[in-house]
Amino acid sequence: MMKKQHIPASKASLVLFLCQMISALDVPLDSKLLEELSQPPTITQQSPKDYIVDPRENIVIQCEAKGKPPPSFSWTRNGTHFDIDKDAQVTMKPNSGTLVINIMNGGKAEAYEGVYQCTARNERGAAISNNIVIRPSRSPLWTKEKLEPNHVREGDSLVLHCRPPVGLPPPIIFWMDNAFQRLPQSERVSQGLNGDLYFSNVQPEDTREDYICYARFNHTQTIQQKQPISVKVFSTKPVTERQPVLLTPTGSTSTKVELRGNVLLLECIAAGLPTPAIRWIKEGGELPANRTFLENFKKTLKIIDVSEADSGNYKCIARNALGSAHHVISVTVKAAPYWITAPRNLVLSPGEDGTLICRANGNPKPTISWLANGVPIAIAPEDPSRKVDGDTIIFSHVQERSSAVYQCNASNEYGYLLANAFVNVLAEPPRILTPANKLYQVIADSPALLDCAYFGSPKPEIEWFKGVKGSILRGNEYVFHDNGTLEIPVAQKDSTGTYTCVARNELGKIQNEVQLEVKDPTMIIKQPEYKVIQRYGQVSFECIIKHDSTLVPTVIWLKDNDELPDDERFLVGKDNLTIMNVTDKDDGTYTCIVNTTLDSVSASAVLTVVAAHPTPAIIYARPNPPFDLELTGQLERSVELSWIPGDENNSPITNFVIEYEDGLHEPGVWHYQMEVPGTQTTVQLKLSPYVNYSFRVIAVNEIGRSQPSEPSEQYLTKSANPDENPSNVQGIGSEPDNLVITWESLKGFQSNGPGLQYKVSWRQKDVDDEWTSVIVANVSKYIVSGTPTFVPYEIKVQALNDLGYAPEPSEVIGHSGEDLPMVAPGNVQVHVINSTLAKVNWDTVPLKSVRGHLQGYKVYYWKVQSLSRRSRRHVEKKILTFRGNKTFGMLPGLEPYSSYKLNVRVVNGKGEGPASPDKVFKTPEGVPSSPSFLKITNPTLDSLTLEWGSPTHPNGVLTSYILKFQPINNTHELGPLVEIRIPANESSLILKNLNYSTRYKFYFNAQTSVGSGNQITEEAVTIMDEAGILHPAVGAGKVQPLYPRIRNVTTAAAETYANISWEYEGPDHANFYVEYGVAGSKEDWKKEIVNGSRSFFVLKGLTPGTAYKVRVGAEGLSGFRSSEDVFETGPAMASRQVDIATQGWFIGLMCAVALLILILLIVCFIRRNKGGKYPVKEKEDAHADPEIQPMKEDDGTFGEYRSLESDAEDHKPLKKGSRTPSDRTVKKEDSDDSLVDYGEGVNGQFNEDGSFIGQYSGKKEKEPAEGNESSEAPSPVNAMNSFV
Repeated sequence: MMKKQHIPASKASLVLFLCQMISALDVPLDSKLLEELSQPPTITQQSPKDYIVDPRENIVIQCEAKGKPPPSFSWTRNGTHFDIDKDAQVTMKPNSGTLVINIMNGGKAEAYEGVYQCTARNERGAAISNNIVIRPSRSPLWTKEKLEPNHVREGDSLVLHCRPPVGLPPPIIFWMDNAFQRLPQSERVSQGLNGDLYFSNVQPEDTREDYICYARFNHTQTIQQKQPISVKVFSTKPVTERQPVLLTPTGSTSTKVELRGNVLLLECIAAGLPTPAIRWIKEGGELPANRTFLENFKKTLKIIDVSEADSGNYKCIARNALGSAHHVISVTVKAAPYWITAPRNLVLSPGEDGTLICRANGNPKPTISWLANGVPIAIAPEDPSRKVDGDTIIFSHVQERSSAVYQCNASNEYGYLLANAFVNVLAEPPRILTPANKLYQVIADSPALLDCAYFGSPKPEIEWFKGVKGSILRGNEYVFHDNGTLEIPVAQKDSTGTYTCVARNELGKIQNEVQLEVKDPTMIIKQPEYKVIQRYGQVSFECIIKHDSTLVPTVIWLKDNDELPDDERFLVGKDNLTIMNVTDKDDGTYTCIVNTTLDSVSASAVLTVVAAHPTPAIIYARPNPPFDLELTGQLERSVELSWIPGDENNSPITNFVIEYEDGLHEPGVWHYQMEVPGTQTTVQLKLSPYVNYSFRVIAVNEIGRSQPSEPSEQYLTKSANPDENPSNVQGIGSEPDNLVITWESLKGFQSNGPGLQYKVSWRQKDVDDEWTSVIVANVSKYIVSGTPTFVPYEIKVQALNDLGYAPEPSEVIGHSGEDLPMVAPGNVQVHVINSTLAKVNWDTVPLKSVRGHLQGYKVYYWKVQSLSRRSRRHVEKKILTFRGNKTFGMLPGLEPYSSYKLNVRVVNGKGEGPASPDKVFKTPEGVPSSPSFLKITNPTLDSLTLEWGSPTHPNGVLTSYILKFQPINNTHELGPLVEIRIPANESSLILKNLNYSTRYKFYFNAQTSVGSGNQITEEAVTIMDEAGILHPAVGAGKVQPLYPRIRNVTTAAAETYANISWEYEGPDHANFYVEYGVAGSKEDWKKEIVNGSRSFFVLKGLTPGTAYKVRVGAEGLSGFRSSEDVFETGPAMASRQVDIATQGWFIGLMCAVALLILILLIVCFIRRNKGGKYPVKEKEDAHADPEIQPMKEDDGTFGEYRSLESDAEDHKPLKKGSRTPSDRTVKKEDSDDSLVDYGEGVNGQFNEDGSFIGQYSGKKEKEPAEGNESSEAPSPVNAMNSFV
């Protein structure tokens, strides 16, 4: 199906026939037109002629067709009508002829073998598909056979036959061994086209028992395997060498028939020792170049895309050192039918003539037969306009009823071709498809093509007119194309205008207008010039352009026809390219390209980079000044200046700058006049009247500018009327009752004569008034008094001198003075959008009351009070200005839950008008800001004190505070999150029941009825456990050591503080202190006094992520101190945990538990020896899971507390010999000697031959892994071991 045209699917068939059409009628590819035209059916998609299907999947037989109206579909099977409604397994897709045969729901593919043909029909004819032969693929099993081992003598030849089962399509053959590795092939051992494995001579290494032939059936994706073949090679001495003998093909000659276009494969495999080499030749000719390939170690000759010219005798020659053998294959190339001229769709008008031609070739020559609407033409309804002449149908004077679809069948014994071609007779009035008033733009002096795409049947005549009522266009200046296009070969500016296209036939007439605009060409009026520049200098290329004012040009610079280097030294200006700090790599050609939407021009210049000369004698310098200036050809408005250049000092002069002095008006001041190239020494200068001219010339080279030349003689030009009037004339009032007229005065030489004055004229606009004029001296301002307020005036200022007036000046509009606005904006309304944004609306002030240029409106607004605090503060007014004649504005940045006032004022150039009455509005509540602070103090073993400040901006009535906290462990993982709601009137809280020596993270925020505000976070650590530290009362009565000592100094560091603990041996009531400092620092130790005789202390204010040194001392003991300890703080690091196994209370608890278990074991042993039986309830209690049993008050346990050691014990796997499964329940089904329970959990499977192809996969159902138990499911063998 053709898809390259962007046309809706419903018209795709029209595209198909339009691309093939040959007739007097041409149908344009216009989507609207295609929707309206009738068309016979066209087959757009169908299944292949020989359609092999997978018997396991549904059969889909494609048949898609398009037409107008949409066609209906029917099928034949084996030449008779196929009624799909009577077969529940067969359905037809909606709006399609495609059949779907349901095989996957019980159908048999073999039952639907046959020849199918699809017919697509509408009121204009019927198209038919090819005969589609449906055959299910087959992959039969290998026939069983008993294979005897092959015993072969070394050096003999051997053929291992594959003989695969006959499949559909034929299988792909390959040889492998038991390890699924392909058997190596070579010139000696190779596989033939028939799948057999040929040995030109066997070697001892060929001995093996696993030569296996495999047949792969790609259609069903199956592989069949032949029984392994055994080969045993035995040696005899000596090994006899033999000359070549052909193993395949046999005999001296054979024949081969191949079809045109196919691949020709010829094979020769020879036996012999040494291994023969194969060579191919064609008798009486050459092997075709570019289509011939030698494969399989040159044993196979492959020729692709064969034709009748490839027929002939092909000889293969096998040769070794003992001789040669050859075989001649006589190849005949036949041909299935192929098209010479396939019939093409024919579109005709009523009364026209046409032909359908069907020409095909083949070997043998194909027979041509015709059908009409799927019926042989001999028995089809007669059509007087139709005549069949062999391979041609001739149509004469057709009518609309002559529309039909014709089929041409070309067939011989090797195949057939079937082509549908319709005859569509259309009677249509003219249509013009080119859009109305389409605009065409071209550049002057280039061709203009004006489209008039049309359609009609009969074919319309086309005429062109210029203008709506112009005469018909004729003559050599126009070219009229067959498709309706008007060509103007050389369009000029006067070609611009409206052109009318008229299309008419016997059924009607229609016309269409298009517009043509002819633009000026783009030109480069100053092109870049050749430059020579020294290394590290600066160079500039100019590219000044002129273009049509309606076109937008873009300028691109290239270097050596490529983009400019990405280098900041290259500066692209509006009309130039500048290169800074030039280097050798900048040498090249620079091109300026100017593009518009209609044309493009370019210009290039070469840059040569000059290296500094190695000889120091050559000095590059600025040129010497020019001399001998001379004025000639003096006229009133021009003079010719000439000069002689000075020495250029080894750098060529690039240009001369001419300057002038006006000795009459500005003596001593030199002005720029113009520049000329460095090769020019004479110039014609334009002059102004009444100027006393002197000229001087400056030379310029790459190094710089010369000194100015000596001035030329003076030349006084004659006086004349002024050529121009003052510029920038304005009329702006400074007071409400005046008009100030200002202008820029003419410069001295612009006066053109003595007595320069100005005529100032004004009159009120839109009033039938005469001009009022006044002549003033050479000033630049005049004030008109007594004017009405803000009234428009027409103003003009004209220059004059003693010789007369300048040309009539243009008029400008000014206004008399503004006054303050008189009226305030009315109907001020405020709409509160949210807690921080409001919208203000007002009515505009009448323009008359503005009394000036309306500049906009100002909104004054201020906060009166906060509704939450009820406290007034200094009023700070804010102002927002809205430019232009707006009637609304947005007030952002308001504070929530506050009362505001505002008013609105109109603004003109004079100032602000009166304010509108104050408008009061209130903003709703919002979310509060974060609390002003959060402090955490007084850390204890299990509590922390939190203090906070209320939000700086409550933005409403606080309803509560939300506190969330969670512990952080040593690996920075967060524990469960706890949330607490606190009344809004609270400012502190003591958190109790916390874990000792644990870091907590706190999240704190305030709430109003609107929602929660931003939160602040803090972290804190509870102090370490004091268990095991001796208090002063403990150990009383003991003998104190003679020499006191402090030992076992330990630290638990947090982010900004650390817990220090120690053990003390010595006199009672010692006063301790802690000294600390940064590790590795030479700074003095910092000292902290410990209150009382405690043996722990909290160091605060530490720096996160810092290593510290610490030591503990006792005062009054001759400076006695402990040894130093080093610790490191860290961000969000939990404090070091105390080893629970070293705590005394834990050791005592474990001893008590062990004693209790020992007593229970003794009691159980005694009762068992007495032969007692446990009741069922006692059994259940004894084996119940302690984690799911209810707590008993007298069982001696510690509730929810579990130590690390007890966890480890609980999670240990059962030891060998235990009869209790891991879930601590006794199951009746458990057996010491059975694997029945494990059979259901095994995913293993067995092949038909009994070989095991699976593996054990574990328990019948998964249980969650606990503690240190393995998550791996046990195998049956392990299960047996657990019951031994």
